[in-house]
Amino acid sequence: MSKIIFLGTAGARYVVAKQLRASAGTIINVNNSYLLLDPGPGTLVYLAKKKIPIEKIETIVVSHQHLDHSADLNIIVDAITEGGFKKRGTLFLTESALKEGLLLSYLQPYLKKIEILKPNTFYENSPFKFKTTCLLKHTAENYGLLFYLPEGKIVGFITDTAYFEKLEEEFASANILVIYTVRYTPKEGVLHLSVSDVKKILSNVRPEEVILTHFGMTMLKANPYKVAQELSNELGLKIRACYDGMSIKI
Repeated sequence: MSKIIFLGTAGARYVVAKQLRASAGTIINVNNSYLLLDPGPGTLVYLAKKKIPIEKIETIVVSHQHLDHSADLNIIVDAITEGGFKKRGTLFLTESALKEGLLLSYLQPYLKKIEILKPNTFYENSPFKFKTTCLLKHTAENYGLLFYLPEGKIVGFITDTAYFEKLEEEFASANILVIYTVRYTPKEGVLHLSVSDVKKILSNVRPEEVILTHFGMTMLKANPYKVAQELSNELGLKIRACYDGMSIKI
């Protein structure tokens, strides 16, 4: 049985800086192997709190280099490799993130492999299989992700992006859709999804379940659980608001 654990649900600078929600990453557990997605600030601490064995993390995926998605990357790599004494782990990240020095140079040889994320490409690091989407509309090179789980389910992550029509096409196959919903209302020039954008997406995509996460201040003020319930009633879909530490079994 596969499991997804949302260690943290913070999605904007103020919420991260004040730790109004945890800013740790997301764990996907398949056959007792662990994939870590977007290790933001505090990920190492929350892995320990959840008693997730750091040495079992064999796969790390960083969607883009912004700190709320990557701040704990270096300490995680150091931890899983026991300071370089055990060559472990495969890291997937964008070319721009690598060029910007997101992973410190002395840590790079500690890993088994570093792979560059490219648009609409399949990747595999057993037992994990996933595919990137097209380039999203954000202030850094960033891709959405579709994870293919052994239960036959596809879990899609719409990471940080402004809305554009191709999003529906890119995530049409997802059985479970995780949407990074930073804003309650849209704001000009802010390249993040809002609740109205979520409605647009879900008017054309009908997954079995939708999980909202990565909340900014306007979403927290609006009460994410209330927003999710209202969307469920309006759209006739199972929609949940994520909370720190929430886990779902596939």
